[in-house]
Amino acid sequence: MNRPWLLAASGVGALVLLVAAFMMLRLMHRQETLAARVQMSQGLTPRPSGETLQEGVHGAWTRAVAGLGQLILRTGLLPSRTRAELQLFLMAAGLRGRNGLEIFIGAKIGLLAGLPLLAMLALRGVSVSSMLHLVIPIAAGVVGLLLPDMVVRHRRKKYIARVERGLPDALDLLVICAQAGLGLTAAIVRVADEMQQGNEDIGLELALTANELQLIADSRSALLNMGTRTGIDGLVRLGTTLVQSMQYGTPLSDSMRMLSAEMRQETLTRYEAKAGRLGVLLSLPMIVFILPCLFLIVGGPAAVSVMHIGSE
Repeated sequence: MNRPWLLAASGVGALVLLVAAFMMLRLMHRQETLAARVQMSQGLTPRPSGETLQEGVHGAWTRAVAGLGQLILRTGLLPSRTRAELQLFLMAAGLRGRNGLEIFIGAKIGLLAGLPLLAMLALRGVSVSSMLHLVIPIAAGVVGLLLPDMVVRHRRKKYIARVERGLPDALDLLVICAQAGLGLTAAIVRVADEMQQGNEDIGLELALTANELQLIADSRSALLNMGTRTGIDGLVRLGTTLVQSMQYGTPLSDSMRMLSAEMRQETLTRYEAKAGRLGVLLSLPMIVFILPCLFLIVGGPAAVSVMHIGSE
């Protein structure tokens, strides 16, 4: 076996081992989670099993990437304005960890340097043109630089969908709390606590808003920060509605009820628009997979008869 085939076989084998190890770790984590839920359903306190192998590997990688990002940030290469924009970008995707910015920067730098090296090692000994030896590592570096942004944008899209899905329910709970006589801050705290079980993301956003209301003297800015922090249209409208309700003395329950009805109607409209596009989306599969079979069934016997007549 020559050297290129040996390198290719080794790479495929290493990839298979990594995928198998990842799937095994996910299965172990799922089994532990299910066992903990069963114990909680029986009224038992799940016993801490210590740090699993998956958590240990994940923690080691996270610390390494965060260390690299922290080293880059300490050099001062990124201006303060860029750092603030990146922080806002990560917060809008629901990434508010302690080392979120460091991990993001470290992942970009690590992939920018690591993927070209892997591409150069994979191309070593492979008989390709010199142009590909130059283009493939450069393309790998570009992919490594842009991949963290793509991942964060995907997470932001999912995060926005989860928040918008749980926002009407949170507004209904705010209406109930307002009718029960609770103040604005107490109502938001209560709803944030209740929504932690059904929709953790909207519960976290409301909890952050409640903390700002308790810490910041200007409640108007705290309510508006709820939309500025994430850029979600529903939270922007909620903050604006609460500010107007406080400013003009509009009953909180009436404002929340109207806003909840508007959001549910908008959700229904989006679902109807998606359902209306199904006919167009199904046209291509029907043309590619169904119509050829229909033509064979309808025109097949006639074609066979013509072929028999021509052979005679």
